[in-house]
Amino acid sequence: MIMGYSNHDKLDWTLIFISEFGRRYGLTMKQAFNYLSRFKGIDFVDRHYDYVHTQSFTSMVDDISDYCRRKGGALI
Repeated sequence: MIMGYSNHDKLDWTLIFISEFGRRYGLTMKQAFNYLSRFKGIDFVDRHYDYVHTQSFTSMVDDISDYCRRKGGALI
Protein backbone atom coordinates (compact mmCIF):
# COMPACT_ATOMS: atom_id res chain seq x y z
CA MET A 1 0.00 0.00 0.00
CA ILE A 2 1.19 3.46 -0.91
CA MET A 3 -0.60 6.34 0.84
CA GLY A 4 -3.69 4.17 1.25
CA TYR A 5 -3.69 2.90 -2.34
CA SER A 6 -2.63 -0.59 -3.31
CA ASN A 7 -0.05 -0.99 -6.04
CA HIS A 8 -2.61 -3.11 -7.88
CA ASP A 9 -5.19 -0.30 -7.89
CA LYS A 10 -2.60 2.25 -9.00
CA LEU A 11 -1.40 -0.05 -11.78
CA ASP A 12 -4.97 -0.77 -12.95
CA TRP A 13 -5.83 2.93 -13.10
CA THR A 14 -2.60 3.76 -14.91
CA LEU A 15 -3.13 1.04 -17.53
CA ILE A 16 -6.66 2.26 -18.22
CA PHE A 17 -5.34 5.82 -18.46
CA ILE A 18 -2.65 4.77 -20.96
CA SER A 19 -5.30 2.95 -23.00
CA GLU A 20 -7.60 6.01 -23.01
CA PHE A 21 -4.69 8.28 -23.93
CA GLY A 22 -3.76 6.00 -26.80
CA ARG A 23 -7.34 5.80 -28.00
CA ARG A 24 -7.60 9.59 -28.08
CA TYR A 25 -4.48 9.90 -30.24
CA GLY A 26 -4.71 6.70 -32.29
CA LEU A 27 -1.74 5.07 -30.57
CA THR A 28 -1.13 1.51 -29.49
CA MET A 29 -0.63 0.88 -25.78
CA LYS A 30 3.12 0.63 -26.35
CA GLN A 31 3.24 3.89 -28.31
CA ALA A 32 1.12 5.68 -25.70
CA PHE A 33 3.29 4.36 -22.85
CA ASN A 34 6.49 5.35 -24.66
CA TYR A 35 5.18 8.87 -25.33
CA LEU A 36 3.95 9.32 -21.77
CA SER A 37 7.25 8.03 -20.41
CA ARG A 38 9.37 10.22 -22.66
CA PHE A 39 7.46 13.41 -21.86
CA LYS A 40 7.04 12.72 -18.13
CA GLY A 41 3.30 11.98 -18.11
CA ILE A 42 3.76 8.64 -16.35
CA ASP A 43 5.99 10.33 -13.79
CA PHE A 44 3.28 12.94 -13.19
CA VAL A 45 0.63 10.27 -12.72
CA ASP A 46 2.89 8.37 -10.33
CA ARG A 47 3.71 11.43 -8.22
CA HIS A 48 0.13 12.78 -8.16
CA TYR A 49 -1.91 9.58 -8.15
CA ASP A 50 -3.86 10.70 -5.09
CA TYR A 51 -5.32 13.51 -7.24
CA VAL A 52 -5.40 12.10 -10.76
CA HIS A 53 -7.34 8.95 -9.92
CA THR A 54 -10.23 11.06 -8.63
CA GLN A 55 -10.63 12.84 -11.98
CA SER A 56 -12.33 11.57 -15.13
CA PHE A 57 -10.15 9.87 -17.70
CA THR A 58 -11.24 12.45 -20.28
CA SER A 59 -10.12 15.29 -18.04
CA MET A 60 -6.82 13.61 -17.21
CA VAL A 61 -6.05 12.83 -20.86
CA ASP A 62 -6.56 16.53 -21.60
CA ASP A 63 -4.44 17.64 -18.63
CA ILE A 64 -1.61 15.15 -19.17
CA SER A 65 -1.59 15.95 -22.89
CA ASP A 66 -1.03 19.61 -22.02
CA TYR A 67 1.63 18.66 -19.48
CA CYS A 68 3.50 16.49 -22.01
CA ARG A 69 3.26 19.26 -24.60
CA ARG A 70 4.97 21.63 -22.17
CA LYS A 71 7.71 19.00 -21.76
CA GLY A 72 8.29 18.86 -25.53
CA GLY A 73 5.61 16.42 -26.72
CA ALA A 74 4.00 17.16 -30.06
CA LEU A 75 0.68 15.25 -30.13
CA ILE A 76 -2.25 17.43 -31.19
